[in-house]
Amino acid sequence: MTNQETKMSGKVCLVTGATSGIGEVTARELTKMGASVVITARTQRKADLAIERIRAASGSKGISGLVADLSSQDQIRSLAAEFMKRHERLDVLINNAGAVYLRRTLSADGIEMNFAGNHLAYFLLTNLLLDQLIASTPSRIINVSSSGHMGKELDFEDLECSQNYKFMQAYGKSKLANILFTYELDRHLSGNGVTVNALHPGLVATKIGGNNGWLVRMFLPLMRLWAIDVEEGAQTSIYLASSPEVEGVSGQYFYKNKARRSSPYSYDRAVAEKLWQISAEMTGIDGSL
Repeated sequence: MTNQETKMSGKVCLVTGATSGIGEVTARELTKMGASVVITARTQRKADLAIERIRAASGSKGISGLVADLSSQDQIRSLAAEFMKRHERLDVLINNAGAVYLRRTLSADGIEMNFAGNHLAYFLLTNLLLDQLIASTPSRIINVSSSGHMGKELDFEDLECSQNYKFMQAYGKSKLANILFTYELDRHLSGNGVTVNALHPGLVATKIGGNNGWLVRMFLPLMRLWAIDVEEGAQTSIYLASSPEVEGVSGQYFYKNKARRSSPYSYDRAVAEKLWQISAEMTGIDGSL
């Protein structure tokens, strides 16, 4: 075996939203490197099909799945409990699952779906698994964000965009929340061996947005004329999960395997602290570490 085929040997990775797109490519490549990879899916059928494809492409049986709707806090809690029951360690957590909603939609918990699925899911799942990540140090947390956060600010009087809903604004703010969460979590984790970084994968030709009906599905092929493919889009996630070059690197925003500057607003510590406090209240967890 080559070093590339064994560089993640013994590592356990959890990749959310890995039944298609950059999540599936990330899971496949980490499996090829020898990691034991757990993917999440919304249905058992999607999980089974993705596992079958990854096994065929990687030649490895080190891939398994868990089923959960990550917009539901109850299902996130069940997912975390089942993961910890099955695995003694967690070396890499990749919060990858995401969606965009053309019309304002509420989750099972009554929370606007962009905020619930794109931000609170990252926040809650990560906090539930932190003890296991800390016990597995050196370990890594990777939050897939987007350049769509640029130019956005959070309105703490209306975090769930109940007034004048615009889907790209709501999506962009949820991706901004990913970065604010990353930077604040880095401050909470300082010195304990767990790193956390965010990334922009690029404009990727994925199925994101396909949950909004036929009109959006018609638009997606046009978007792919300018988009990069999922293989390229997954590279930064794979790099942050596996590269020795980023060992110990934390609290950064990456694009094309390089640390970049996120928006000026995303570095506002008071905003990050307030978002953390509100997120803890909305998910019912202890916000201190």
